[in-house]
Amino acid sequence: MKSIPQVTGFRIASPVVSGILWAIIWLAAGTLLVSIMLYGSSLGENEIVPWVFGVHGFASLCGGFVSARRSGKRGWYVGFATGLLYALLVLAASYLASDIGWTPRILSMLGLCCAAGAFGGMFGVNTGSASKRR
Repeated sequence: MKSIPQVTGFRIASPVVSGILWAIIWLAAGTLLVSIMLYGSSLGENEIVPWVFGVHGFASLCGGFVSARRSGKRGWYVGFATGLLYALLVLAASYLASDIGWTPRILSMLGLCCAAGAFGGMFGVNTGSASKRR
């Protein structure tokens, strides 16, 4: 009898798309955590910017890790590409949702996501199955 993952046959072929999916999952978890913190404490909405940047950085780090692990090579490159694509998707969604303008915060978030994705890719490429075969 075949296991359930073998029966469905659904697998994401692209490592970058897989990393983006995991980054979005971590973004959802981080957003929920920040929302609970905002609701349950005296933290004001104008004080959550560092927390939001932390959530985006962590989500990009996790996405870069997963994508480089799945790729098995070029960890910095794959992680950077995942972080860049993640940041562009978040910025596109933000622009469509609330018509944001260009500020220095956008460039800093873009830089943070790219750097965190590349850093996660550096670690992820060394934990994949391809690095264990050497």
